[in-house]
Amino acid sequence: MGLLEVKLVRSVIGASRRQKLTVRALGLRKVGQKVVHRDSPQIKGMIRKVAHLVEVREVG
Repeated sequence: MGLLEVKLVRSVIGASRRQKLTVRALGLRKVGQKVVHRDSPQIKGMIRKVAHLVEVREVG
């Protein structure tokens, strides 16, 4: 299992409540903020739901 770096690149203003809660559950609060998560099916599912708001890259 690798690591994924998730970066919030767009504002959640105008996003649905569920999308806002998903972004928050990923640990993201501000545009430009980055967090690192283990690569798991749960995290990938969350990322898929808000893919238009975030950028993802694999870390070592």
